[in-house]
Amino acid sequence: MVKNKIKLSELPETTTADGVKEYGLTSYETQIAILSHYLHSFDGRQDMEARVNRDEILTAIRDYIEYKRVHDKKNPMWQDVDDEEVTKAAESPLENDLFRDFFDVPFPAPEHPKFTFIDLFAGMGGFRLAMQAQGGKCVFSSEWNAYSQKTYFANFGEMPFGDITKELTKSYIPEKFDVLCAGFPCQPFSIAGVSKKKSLGRETGFKDKTQGTLFFDVADIISRHRPKAFYLENVKNLTSHDKGNTFRIIRETLEELNYSIHYQVMDGQTYVPQHRERIMIVGFDKKRYHGEEKFEFPEQHEATRAIKEILEPNIDPKYTLSDKLWAYLQNYAEKHRAKGNGFGYGLVDLNGISRTLSARYYKDGSEILIPQEEGKNPRRLSPRECARLMGYPDKYRIDRVSDVQAYRQCGNSVIVPLITAVSERIINTMEEN
Repeated sequence: MVKNKIKLSELPETTTADGVKEYGLTSYETQIAILSHYLHSFDGRQDMEARVNRDEILTAIRDYIEYKRVHDKKNPMWQDVDDEEVTKAAESPLENDLFRDFFDVPFPAPEHPKFTFIDLFAGMGGFRLAMQAQGGKCVFSSEWNAYSQKTYFANFGEMPFGDITKELTKSYIPEKFDVLCAGFPCQPFSIAGVSKKKSLGRETGFKDKTQGTLFFDVADIISRHRPKAFYLENVKNLTSHDKGNTFRIIRETLEELNYSIHYQVMDGQTYVPQHRERIMIVGFDKKRYHGEEKFEFPEQHEATRAIKEILEPNIDPKYTLSDKLWAYLQNYAEKHRAKGNGFGYGLVDLNGISRTLSARYYKDGSEILIPQEEGKNPRRLSPRECARLMGYPDKYRIDRVSDVQAYRQCGNSVIVPLITAVSERIINTMEEN
């Protein structure tokens, strides 16, 4: 057992709105974020120690060992670790077997990185996969959702920090990095999100105090750290929200920071069998590139892949719709069809593409239903199939959370090959200039 250690159970416990348990002043997730970022720093120590003092790192290591001691009782490695071993672990983290979980991951960082980037509103890590594919090293990540943090950690060995609106979280961002990536929350700007908020009598866009202003936190970080470039992603409706005023404010804000702006609405069907339009916003520092960078978005074309390509051959029967749910969806569609509305379920053509996967897919799967053999109700996609529909490779770990959370994460994610194609253009432009 760790000596001279206050146990988590002895600290006052609270639970935040997103389900994160906090002990005392610092959540366990924050401690693991500190530890994992420390372990994945360039040399394992100096880069992170510039922002985190030694006592914080030692405390984070103790908390991690205490957690493993409680949750992995069958492993004798955790049962008798003293302060001397904790200190040794902090001094030589990459040589210590205690931190195997942080490095035994499917998507490790490149050994010889070409550039650095930060990953804000990281979600499942779609931006990270794209940037790592270009030789990038992630030096900071942030994601407030505890379930998404868990998935991210399982794949990259790094726990993202939490609420990016807090100064404490921002204090862990390195002073210098090359590219800022952010798929900032789109609910205040999306068509579905706007309709829902209006029905509840709530403001949308920048007047939404809980989410709409998160863009300004991104702008604040850009202003403070002045990366060479940034890459932002949001819903297509961002350009038309509030008669174009929302996007005008975003564009003017970024231009006032002295960045040249490139933007384009792109459809994921170029890369995956899914119709999914999103706006890509790319900026380059004018102080460095003088607005003369030669950047172009990748060309788009009609879908070349079919939905049948991402389906599993043997699917669990639990994904087949019940008779009750299938009857409800058919009746609901017929009711709206009689009124001249287009609402209803989406039974896909297996040789075609699907509608846009949404974060609500876990509720009934109605927007993307897979037809089955005669006499069998349609089924929803499995989480693995949803991950494939978003362009995630099969070695990506999607099963560390429940199906409900996996569906939500996929629906909120980015199309990985699309983000990768744009990322390649960004990095090439930076190298050429």
